Amino acid sequence: MSSPALPDLTTYDAVLFDLDGVLTPTAEVHMHAWRTKFEELFAQWGIEPPYTERDYFDHLDGKKRYDGVAALLRSRDVEVPWGDPSDPTSADTVCGIGNRKNDVFARVLRADGIAPYPGSVQLLDALAAVDMPVSVVSSSKNAEEVLTAAGIRDRFPVVMDGVIAERDHLASKPAPDVFVTAARMMQVDPARSVAVEDAISGVQSAAAGGFGLVVGVDRGAGEDALLAAGADVVVSDLAEFVPEVSA
Repeated sequence: MSSPALPDLTTYDAVLFDLDGVLTPTAEVHMHAWRTKFEELFAQWGIEPPYTERDYFDHLDGKKRYDGVAALLRSRDVEVPWGDPSDPTSADTVCGIGNRKNDVFARVLRADGIAPYPGSVQLLDALAAVDMPVSVVSSSKNAEEVLTAAGIRDRFPVVMDGVIAERDHLASKPAPDVFVTAARMMQVDPARSVAVEDAISGVQSAAAGGFGLVVGVDRGAGEDALLAAGADVVVSDLAEFVPEVSA
């Protein structure tokens, strides 16, 4: 899937990475948790058509938890009260449904742990060797826990996550807010920086933020879909960039 000649990331000033599906395979855990909860909910409420894997990529992937719930329900012409993040998991609100999913995710993460993608670690090592500034830009409120569980938290001086986004009232991806804010936290210009994403909404976010290079990592969204969303180049594994960085 890689291009004949991938760009040299060291010609930019910084690299900003999404987390789930880019650095760690937690996207698979998220997919499982969402599928479990929405198949159950759709059956209980008689919602049609049934939940499919495509729903994850079209409505949930890369978005803040509650925004994803609302987007998926809207795709079935279902509206429920937004509620509050403190809602119990029994509440039939956007927040309550999102909290149910997060319980499943947290339980699996704590039971099974998580390891980063080997190719992503190879690229992080190569970037560290040339002192390239890096950060994490994630919609997840679990980002700190995931990074710590994966053993890579200390690699990132800046972590823009769902907790900060909610605190600062930043719009969810595909809006550019979280990527642009992370670049500001790093004191770098988006136009001179690289954004790395696996989600269509994340690629759209980085492209809207005016990033100099938007890298799509195809973990299931599809190369054509990522390119159409604004990716400049699509790879299947971040290790593909290592030869250029290490040259």
